[in-house]
Amino acid sequence: MSLGPTDEFVIDDSQRMTVNGTINKTGIMLMIVVAVGAWAWNYSLTNLASAQTILYTGLFGGLISGLVVAFKPNIAHIGTPIYAVFKGLFLGTISAFFEMRYPGIVMQAVGLTLAVMFAMLFSYRTGLIKVTETFKKVVIFATMGIALFYLVSLVAYFVFGAEVSYFNTENASMFSIGLSFVIVGIAALNLVLDFDFIEQGAANNMPKQMEWYGAFGLLVTILWLYIELLRLLAKLRE
Repeated sequence: MSLGPTDEFVIDDSQRMTVNGTINKTGIMLMIVVAVGAWAWNYSLTNLASAQTILYTGLFGGLISGLVVAFKPNIAHIGTPIYAVFKGLFLGTISAFFEMRYPGIVMQAVGLTLAVMFAMLFSYRTGLIKVTETFKKVVIFATMGIALFYLVSLVAYFVFGAEVSYFNTENASMFSIGLSFVIVGIAALNLVLDFDFIEQGAANNMPKQMEWYGAFGLLVTILWLYIELLRLLAKLRE
């Protein structure tokens, strides 16, 4: 039966995407990352010889599961927890490595990540940053460029054994430090896109399962921002 001009399509509240529901799911995913990361951290400190295996398992497991969720939003309720586990393995291990070389750097990176996240949320809610179509295009294209840079760097390292100077924090150039600032800035702006997606999804009565997709996007950005801040702080210490 077709709907007339005065008919309404009503979605039950229990089947509707909400901002609070998305935030709750994001919080649960972050707790999984922290819990798995704590285990990987402790394991790395006592098993340095095999810690690299945990690192690469988390790196490639997170990459694959993240790509699957990104292109298959309907399975985000399954893929997002899996992604959180793999990222916990990766971040816990690499954080331990950074902490051993630069004591206190992890808590600094965590604090800065939270500060940037709340600053972006404040900017979005108060209208200091407006999400226009042009804004979206610029941030998305910049993010795609960074993702391509990461991909080429991974291929160069694992296939040809060539290390890209950007990822070397021990002998960081001013250009490398400047590039880190730019990437941190792009990651921060992606938070605004995530906030907007969640708010618009709730306003447009998207189905409940999209809360998982919104949580996935926000989780990816938060963890990306953390690792880039960790790398930036290491370069500045050197």
